[in-house]
Amino acid sequence: MDVIVKVRDPDENLEEKIKAYKVKKRIKTTVTILAFAFALISSYLLVKLQTYTSLRTLQSYKNKETESSDLKYLQYADGMLKYGRDGIAYINKKGVEQWNQSYQIKDPVINVSGKAMAVAERGGNDIYVMDAKGAKGEIHTNYPIEKIAVAENGIVSTILNNENSPMVVCYDATGNVLVEHRASLTGTGYPIGIALSPNGTRLQISYLCVADGVEATRVGYLNFDNTEEANKEYQVADDVYKNTIVPTSFFIDEKKSVLVGDQSFMIYKETDKPKLSKTVKLDKQIKSFFHDDEYLGFILKEESGEYELRLYDMEGNQKLSKTFTGEYGNVKIADGNVIMYEGASCLIYSKLGVKQFEGTTEYEIKEVIPVFGINKYLVMNADGLAEVRLVK
Repeated sequence: MDVIVKVRDPDENLEEKIKAYKVKKRIKTTVTILAFAFALISSYLLVKLQTYTSLRTLQSYKNKETESSDLKYLQYADGMLKYGRDGIAYINKKGVEQWNQSYQIKDPVINVSGKAMAVAERGGNDIYVMDAKGAKGEIHTNYPIEKIAVAENGIVSTILNNENSPMVVCYDATGNVLVEHRASLTGTGYPIGIALSPNGTRLQISYLCVADGVEATRVGYLNFDNTEEANKEYQVADDVYKNTIVPTSFFIDEKKSVLVGDQSFMIYKETDKPKLSKTVKLDKQIKSFFHDDEYLGFILKEESGEYELRLYDMEGNQKLSKTFTGEYGNVKIADGNVIMYEGASCLIYSKLGVKQFEGTTEYEIKEVIPVFGINKYLVMNADGLAEVRLVK
């Protein structure tokens, strides 16, 4: 009998070895990548989930001269605004002045929308309009100013105190009157709050009034878009809320706005006209309110004397609740961090509820701004600007 011996093709054997080598290499590469990603995520979480109590100064930028104690600071564009009785300036993240506008204002009030801003004297008659490039114009009013609101294109709305006939007037950045709306104490009520949509075509006004013998707020919306007659105003909504005062409001976008009352907030949405979409009862006294483009933030006072930090999304869904102690007169949300400070004390929470920092500095804090880098911030004080990192 003949014996048949099958001889394996050497090329086939080599091909299988190459395949096995590639599979082994692929597995090794995948494991290495996963291990690196795990180490990276673990390190990141280790850093982000800790509470820090000290600051390490990385760089400092000293003021060239002693500044007035009445100066205030506000995060703006790629730096911050510095303003007081004698003027306003825009400084970058190294403390270098980009522009300044001088004025004489005893009690300045400021409003910012995008990169447009307006500063006025409460009880005065002058409004200065600026953007990131500098001055856009000046406005002079015929009656004392009570409140102002600015749109991203520089349109300014203001409540003017005209005794028994208060007015809400809209101007362009150079002072031309666009809209003049007269309120009536026995009709609409007294205007206590205003807000402009980003492009200035919608104006929201809150009036303090009396309805059925009780204190109430009348919420009105005016739409100046696509009007057939110049300076004609269209009132597109008029709602009354009894036993509620609503002095604060802002537009999220052209067709969505938020109104904040004494113990609740309301979200309005517009299809054909603005309509109440949701009311959220807070059941606690509001100490302060703040917001960014994603979140509505509240500091609520507890009966125990403690405070509650509460965050909602722009649809009115609660996202965070944290209890803390301490008095913080300055509260804001920036880059997903809730930043509170008062004097030399500072408290920072992430939007996930992690207490990232609680401690004191060697100086009085004027402003705190998150910057690129892990746990890095800019801290403004009376002597200048410091770039710091949170440390144990």
